[in-house]
Amino acid sequence: MTKKKQLTVHNKSDRPDNIVLKEHETVEACLDIECQLPLFMRDFFLYLKSAVALSTRLAYLQDILFFCRYLVNETNLTTAENLKEITAEEYNRITAKDVNRFIGDYCTRYMVNQDTSVKVMENNNRALARKKSSLSVLFKYLYRDELIKNNITDGFNPIRLPKPQPDAIKRLEIDEVAKLLDAIESGDAFTEKEKVYWAKTKLRDRAIILLFVTYGLRLSELQQLNITSFNFNRGEFRIFRKRGKEVLMPINRTCEMVIKEYIELERPQNDSLSEENKDALFLSIQKTRMTARAIRNLVKKYTAFVLDTTSNNGYSPHKLRATAATSLIQQGFSIYDVQNLLDHDNVTTTQLYAAHKKNVKREIVKNFEWIDEEKE
Repeated sequence: MTKKKQLTVHNKSDRPDNIVLKEHETVEACLDIECQLPLFMRDFFLYLKSAVALSTRLAYLQDILFFCRYLVNETNLTTAENLKEITAEEYNRITAKDVNRFIGDYCTRYMVNQDTSVKVMENNNRALARKKSSLSVLFKYLYRDELIKNNITDGFNPIRLPKPQPDAIKRLEIDEVAKLLDAIESGDAFTEKEKVYWAKTKLRDRAIILLFVTYGLRLSELQQLNITSFNFNRGEFRIFRKRGKEVLMPINRTCEMVIKEYIELERPQNDSLSEENKDALFLSIQKTRMTARAIRNLVKKYTAFVLDTTSNNGYSPHKLRATAATSLIQQGFSIYDVQNLLDHDNVTTTQLYAAHKKNVKREIVKNFEWIDEEKE
């Protein structure tokens, strides 16, 4: 059996190798899907490559691949036996009604055959809206490129998404954050057996949680951090946001302290690490860069203790992002400053956190009593 070659990168950009390699993996995933799809879509693939972010390109291709499989396996809209044989002429005969049936009927609930079982797959309205968006982009492009005669997207059924409600935002209260940090410091949340593992990672875990609740980082932004991302002399660190945007963030005293303590007292020394992991900031017990899944599980584990629930019901890193946003606004920072810090595309997203004032509501009803208890 041929041994798989290690992938290296010849990187002349100023972006870290781990981010370049991650993007390469996503590009390879896109190319793999494109090789499975009909040949007449080749120009559309080039359009996606230049028009949308890399993660969006992959999401669109995954949805289109799913639709093409549906055409072959579940309908008589094509005579093709495999996806590459689907023709532009057959796409030209697809109507808005056909797409509406796919999204509104098939996608809401379908079966996936596995080796020993059958899995029932269900999609909520948000997932259906994304599939509709992917197909809308495809059919609009095919119409513009004159591969189909009609723009059928005007006939796609609307998908109602619930309007986000401020009170529905899940996040930790400020006192719960303090309890969370105490749990990491003391290890009281764990059994004696679990404390053996906790003792090896508590400085790392504390640094991860503090970065989340201070800066509202996205999971991918934190997972990609390197030691060289930090310039303590200048009091800043570098992150790469969506669409490859590079941002310098000021580092406060607390975060600087906990990161330095982790690096100096707990993180394995470089001479015990493989070359690809020497610059990675957050390492697993196995001395490799922590995966996004491992970080998510870590956050859910600690927040479950604070919320007095099971680890499956603990909060995700995105809930800590919401915690950072609401806490900053409650401290008096403007929504525009918080928007800039969290990299929200639209200020209306940030306004949702500004409207989340549960404590104010409590004070209102507490001081608005109809019956005076003292007179009873």
